[in-house]
Amino acid sequence: MGSDRDQTVMNGNIRTCTKEDIPVLTDVIRRSFRDVAERFSLTPENASSHASNCTTDWIQRDLDRGVVYFAIGSEGRVVGCVALERANPEVCYLERLAVLPDQRGRGFGKALVDHVLSRARALGVHRVDIGIIAGHTDLRDWYEGIGFVATANREFPHLPFPVAFMSYDLNGG
Repeated sequence: MGSDRDQTVMNGNIRTCTKEDIPVLTDVIRRSFRDVAERFSLTPENASSHASNCTTDWIQRDLDRGVVYFAIGSEGRVVGCVALERANPEVCYLERLAVLPDQRGRGFGKALVDHVLSRARALGVHRVDIGIIAGHTDLRDWYEGIGFVATANREFPHLPFPVAFMSYDLNGG
């Protein structure tokens, strides 16, 4: 097993990422969201902020403002990641959950979500929020199966789709 700074993780272990991980995070996020972009006809022109268009600058800005990224690996390579942002003393945001398409269905996404929920509990927040494409019903169903609850849908002028917001109550109520 390598140090925390290695660019790979082994056998499903999750580790906190550093600035040295920015290129691999960018690659994993872009590749993981490519099929979503195709499914919903998202392009850099109509959805420049969609994760399929992720750049190293995005990750750098996230890290600079305190967003924490975690990576999970299999067979010596990073196969997924997720970000956790503390929005305020009560709420964290789960962002950029990404698992490479050929690695889905193996529990990596659930492990990353569980890790983020555990970290959020340790921070003492009461809720973890996410936003997803409202029409991505299979993803919504997946999050509901973990315990997230749909809270609202909202339109944004810069996005070609409505966003569905979901929350996970860390207090169990």
